[in-house]
Amino acid sequence: MVQINFAAREINCKIVYYGPGRSGKTTNLEQIHATSPKKCVGEMVSIATETDRTLFFDFLPLDIGKVAGMQVRFQLYTVPGQVYYNATRKLVLQGVDGVVFVADSQRAMFEENVESLQNLFDNLRENGYDPDTIPLVMQWNKQDLPDLTPIEELEAKLNPKGLPSNGAVAIHGKGVFESLKKIAYLVLEKLNKEYGGGKKEEEEKKAAEAAERKAVAAASPKAPAAVGAPVAAASAKPPAPPAPKKAVPPPPPPKKAKLPKAPPRPRPPAPVAAKKARQEKAEAAGGKWIWILVAAGVAAIFVLIGIVIKSAL
Repeated sequence: MVQINFAAREINCKIVYYGPGRSGKTTNLEQIHATSPKKCVGEMVSIATETDRTLFFDFLPLDIGKVAGMQVRFQLYTVPGQVYYNATRKLVLQGVDGVVFVADSQRAMFEENVESLQNLFDNLRENGYDPDTIPLVMQWNKQDLPDLTPIEELEAKLNPKGLPSNGAVAIHGKGVFESLKKIAYLVLEKLNKEYGGGKKEEEEKKAAEAAERKAVAAASPKAPAAVGAPVAAASAKPPAPPAPKKAVPPPPPPKKAKLPKAPPRPRPPAPVAAKKARQEKAEAAGGKWIWILVAAGVAAIFVLIGIVIKSAL
């Protein structure tokens, strides 16, 4: 993974040279170290066996100057080519930003090239990288030897996706910096897309394409309705109105409290009752005569008035 130090304005990128044993990975780093200006390269560290085969890794820091005001440094690594050092290969790939696959162009090494390339893809996946997106350059090394697999055949079988590639004779320095320049370009291009304006431009392009697709979809005529759909809709009976709710009768008025009946009046004794009956009879007779006298008086007044009117005429 790219390491960016904004305080020091530094960018550190990790490049790994991968390939089968004795394909020329260490030779690439030795040529870069020997040919580059001394102020641009640091000390090369190599851990090798007595047979000069890389046991662990080679490391070469390379300063390529400033890019957009940031000091850019590449850390170049190799991996051991032997299959039984696969754990070390996987470890060195951690934090990788780009890979140069160094293939041995000899025909006898073709199967080892295929096996090593597949091993690279497997280890990238196990480290969480997508082999289709990681910057990768193919180098067809040892083009000066006899009995070689033609580059066209190597391209067809080992590089079907058409990744950047070039022939090389690493021991003479031929094609070494060409591979380095290509992988550096791919890494910085990806860095620009992820952290610079490239990512913003890509997002804006995607947003514009999405808006264009949406506009085309909105302008396109809608599909006609299915045959028979209007008829079915017209013939369909409207839903029945909901049944009216039954009126709730008002609660009955509260019953009036019954007053207690008055106790019956005690009967007076017989003589008192007879006396009272006679008194009531007399009062009734007196009242009747009073009404007769009043009626006679009113009639007499009407007669008198009639006489006065006649005499006035």
